[in-house]
Order: sequence, then C-alpha cells, then structure tokens
Amino acid sequence: VAALFGKIFKNRNEGIIKKLWPLVAEINELELSFKAMNDEDLKGTTTKLRARLGAGETLDDLLPSAFAAVRESAWRTIGLRHFDVQLIGGIVLHQGKIAEMRTGEGKTLVATLAAYLNALEGQGVHVITVNDYLARRDTQWMGPVYYSLGMSISCLQHEQSFQLDPSVRPEQPGMD
Repeated sequence: VAALFGKIFKNRNEGIIKKLWPLVAEINELELSFKAMNDEDLKGTTTKLRARLGAGETLDDLLPSAFAAVRESAWRTIGLRHFDVQLIGGIVLHQGKIAEMRTGEGKTLVATLAAYLNALEGQGVHVITVNDYLARRDTQWMGPVYYSLGMSISCLQHEQSFQLDPSVRPEQPGMD
C-alpha cells in the first residue's frame, strides 16, 4: 500500500511540476531585457506592474515579469540568481501550495518571488520563519532585493519589531 501511495503522489507532483515549465521558460525569455535595465528602471518595474494590475490583469498574468524582476534584483543586490527549480518553488508558493525543500536549497530566496508578486496588490505579505533569529537574518539578507524594487520590509519578533533601513549595515565581524 505504501508503494502505491508513493507512486500516486510522486506521479501527481511530477505532473504538476511539468505544467509549470512553460512559465519558467517565459521568465527566462525576459531575463535579458531585465538585465539591460538600469537600477532606476528595474525599480520602476513595480510601478508598471501595479498599473497593469490596476488595469485588470491578474497576479498570474504578472508572474513572469515579476519573477524576472526579482531574479535580476537578487543578482544585483545580494549576488544570488534564482535557479529554474527555485522559480518553480516560487510559482508553487504563489499558488498557495506547499513546496518541500531541503536545507540549503534556497527556501529564503524562493520566498522572495511569491512575496514580491503578492505584495504588488498593496495588501502586505507575511513570510513566517520558525524563530526570531531566522526572521531577523532573512529580513537583513533579502531586504535589499525588495528595497531595490521599491518595496519596504519589516521584521516582527517575539517582543520587538524593526523596519529594514538598507543604508544601515548590520554589525558583523569582518564587515567594513
């Protein structure tokens, strides 16, 4: 019974993921145009995407452009580029599904995709971590990605909160 159960869910998940590859291809096709943008134009993407949303397009319509913008922003600000499988993880999160990822596979980076896309509606987005340390670390680490796209980011912890100011660098040994 366990083997049958495993086959059913494995095949189902593979089918779901297979349907997402055309979206990944669409995001990849946009990559060069986003690379060609200067920082100001990249930041202006948020305003343009919000205008498209206001004109009746859906978040799903905006997904390829939004993900391409986040991918380029992450590369410029923190030196990380989303891999194709991480784009799939972001799509799955946006769809409200669970994306299982192991340690080191980029959960924090993947979350930037769905968080940015859904924040375009202006309703705010919450990314939940398991403890205060990760909440603070991830805010400081991924904050520049959001900030460079014109978004703000805050962190709520057990008995305190803060809003990221990207002009202030965290005090860490070895940082200048």
